[in-house]
Amino acid sequence: MKLSPASVEQLAAIYIPHARFKDPFNDVRGLPAIQHIFAHMFTALEAPRFVVTRRIQDGNHCFLAWEFRFRFRRFDTHTAQCILGGSHLQLAPDGRILDHRDYWDAAEELYEKLPLLGGLMRWLKRRANA
Repeated sequence: MKLSPASVEQLAAIYIPHARFKDPFNDVRGLPAIQHIFAHMFTALEAPRFVVTRRIQDGNHCFLAWEFRFRFRRFDTHTAQCILGGSHLQLAPDGRILDHRDYWDAAEELYEKLPLLGGLMRWLKRRANA
């Protein structure tokens, strides 16, 4: 399934009803909450898409390395953005996702790219490494 605004309603094909989703901003349980997160992504960002660069599977566990590509709708609307991250998926016996946890560095991959906040984050990073 290719993730799109229309396919958000079809996520029941890949997530079990009581699945959990966790990332640096969300920790939700249940298909409606997961659908809400993905639907919000399409309204908050321009042309969001995930490019999976690596897949590793061991039994009912799968790890995906990915690039999340998008443009901001409210800040720098012309510059293509890319966040590097990974997802650990635990699969239910029927092969659908039981637990989905995204790992990525919100400070480096997102906050440093935002106006005003980005300058502060880069300054803090320099101070921490000094």
